[in-house]
Amino acid sequence: MTGADLLGQGWGKRQGRDNPCPDDGRPWSDLGARPSGFASIIVVNHNGGALLHACLESLTNDLRPGDEIILVDNASTDGSARAAERAFPAVRVLCSLTNLGFGGGNNLGARHATGEYLAFINPDTVVAPGWLMSLVSALEEDASAGLATSKVLLLQDPSRINTCGNEVHCSGLALCRGMGQDQEMLAEMAEVGAVSGAAFVMRRELFEMLGGFDESFFLYMEDTDLSWRAQLLGYRCLYVPDSVIYHDYALRFGPLKTFYQERNRYLMLLKALRWRSLFVLSPALLLAEIVTWGFVLSRERRHVGNKVRAYGWLVRNWSPVMEKRRQTQVSRRQEDRSLIERTGYRLMYEQTGQGPVARLAQVVFDPTFRVLRGMALGLIRW
Repeated sequence: MTGADLLGQGWGKRQGRDNPCPDDGRPWSDLGARPSGFASIIVVNHNGGALLHACLESLTNDLRPGDEIILVDNASTDGSARAAERAFPAVRVLCSLTNLGFGGGNNLGARHATGEYLAFINPDTVVAPGWLMSLVSALEEDASAGLATSKVLLLQDPSRINTCGNEVHCSGLALCRGMGQDQEMLAEMAEVGAVSGAAFVMRRELFEMLGGFDESFFLYMEDTDLSWRAQLLGYRCLYVPDSVIYHDYALRFGPLKTFYQERNRYLMLLKALRWRSLFVLSPALLLAEIVTWGFVLSRERRHVGNKVRAYGWLVRNWSPVMEKRRQTQVSRRQEDRSLIERTGYRLMYEQTGQGPVARLAQVVFDPTFRVLRGMALGLIRW
């Protein structure tokens, strides 16, 4: 990937890489006729099959007057986009000629959206009635909130939580908040470290100010990066428990997951934090390297090279990464301390597996991270 490719992140800069699916001649919605608070719901699909059908069915059944649904198909080969177009005439379908990834697909949908609010939702989810109204209402009632995210329950076991917003560790690792807890837990609205990309709503104006998702992430951590950049502009991320969706979630480790997660974590940290903050946090970041290497060697040994590839990518793309950093630093309005105060020290090892090793890691590493985070907050006043 060249520097020019990496920097082509803006939601309005990807020209010539998308086209509508065969159009049925329906006109674009009349923006002037829409009520205040209307939203564009954007779903990015890649070979979604039956799960996509269930998602769109639940969305159309709960569609508010004036809202629109935009399906972005990321070069699927299973015919799911055409099937959706036939089954759901209210859904506007756009097709990308290539797989743009999660962020790129959502940016494409946002370019065609007319909503005052942008709602992003995974294609493997089913929404409960009122999910969207609850998120939009939360933003309309709180001018300081820029993003609002749902209570996400497990589709296969709705009595259990998948995530209620995301928690961000002081090392930049993103964790599912409340994962595995009873669905009655976390019943109060709260500020969270980051929204979950599975389902959230964002002010369109803020999305444009941020330039949308950073498309160089491709997969994983885009939601956390977007949340951090919004917080650096002074906006908060809210968790709204009255907005409920069901997610077909299972912990999976694909051949490139470690590469994307680790590379994107480093990229996010380099973009968001000042050099002196990274220096003060370096003991926690080094400890996180020990923990992640331990995980890779114990659980992902077949793909151990992905951790090294993440380092190599940063070295090869250092100049464009620094340009991304410059853009973020120039536009920021908040200090690093505001981000670090929202981070935690627990790594929630149980989310990647149970057993004595996970319990031992929790006993050994969590207290150390707690001390290192506390020391960093004691020093960082900027």
